[in-house]
Amino acid sequence: MSNETTVTLQGWVGRDVALRQAGDAQVASFRVGATPRRFSRRTGEWGDGETQWYTVNAWRALGENVAASVRRGDPVVVHGRLNVSTWVSTAGVEVTSFEVEATFVGHDLARGTSAFTRTPRPQRPEGQGPAPVASPDGAAAEGSTPEAATVAA
Repeated sequence: MSNETTVTLQGWVGRDVALRQAGDAQVASFRVGATPRRFSRRTGEWGDGETQWYTVNAWRALGENVAASVRRGDPVVVHGRLNVSTWVSTAGVEVTSFEVEATFVGHDLARGTSAFTRTPRPQRPEGQGPAPVASPDGAAAEGSTPEAATVAA
């Protein structure tokens, strides 16, 4: 069991996704701003809290898919591991940054619609047949093919 902190955040993409090479892997980075809404009992009105900004890093296939799908201004939901860093800037000010290493990223469908396109899987070596397709319970269905799963879904 890991002691890492995982978070799910909902917010808006604050800048275009930057895709870069990091060693043998692609990583997509972008900023998400989340502004909490608070109800004031004193005034009886809702108001915005201070916007919190997070840097999100998505690695490998997830990063490539994020770069192809997510744009500045999009509403997103991000889940992943939270990393907090604190340092002193050149101006002598202590700065704290929050980064999320994304496990998954998706559009926030409470705010609009999105169309999903499945990315093609790499072909298996010849003679090994099609890759097994997972059933809804996560187990591979015996003798199933990706085409059969698409029809069944």
